[in-house]
Amino acid sequence: MNRCAWVGKEQIYIDYHDQEWGVPVYDSQELFQHLLLDGAQAGLSWITVLKKRDNYRKAFYNFDPIKMAKMTDAELENQLQNPGIIRNRLKVFGFRKNAVAYLKIQAQQSFSEFLWHFVGGKPKVNHWKSLQDVPVNTPESDAMSKALKKAGFTFVGTTICYAFMQAVGMVNDHTVDCFRHNYPD
Repeated sequence: MNRCAWVGKEQIYIDYHDQEWGVPVYDSQELFQHLLLDGAQAGLSWITVLKKRDNYRKAFYNFDPIKMAKMTDAELENQLQNPGIIRNRLKVFGFRKNAVAYLKIQAQQSFSEFLWHFVGGKPKVNHWKSLQDVPVNTPESDAMSKALKKAGFTFVGTTICYAFMQAVGMVNDHTVDCFRHNYPD
């Protein structure tokens, strides 16, 4: 069975590719979780974050933005001692900042609608022949990054936004030789 070239041999990575990556996500809170975890990845490999995902869920109230927005500095400092997550001060404190920004957007419109409008509300299907063909950012990810930063988010550069768009199925970047390329949602 052919998979995208970035998939390693570890079962957690294979399962993530086969069952999650590129599957369209429309739930606002699930999108919020994905965006946070993609931001946590900055400068690291995705498998590092993937292996810590359950620890992040425990540490940050299952990504409940209301609870996260109310986290105190002391609670966040405590998380900096948590070996189950990436203990980067800016990233950990950024989770609270992003929860506040998320809630502001949600007060105006669905976070899902806010994000999906960057791709016209439906997945953009690409037809890349190899991993080298896949871009690290696009005009859509540039626009998303700019809008999220304006809304108060952090760790949402254009490369992070494009990785997020791939993960949540806003773009289908499974290479054409991958068995997942032509799969429906």
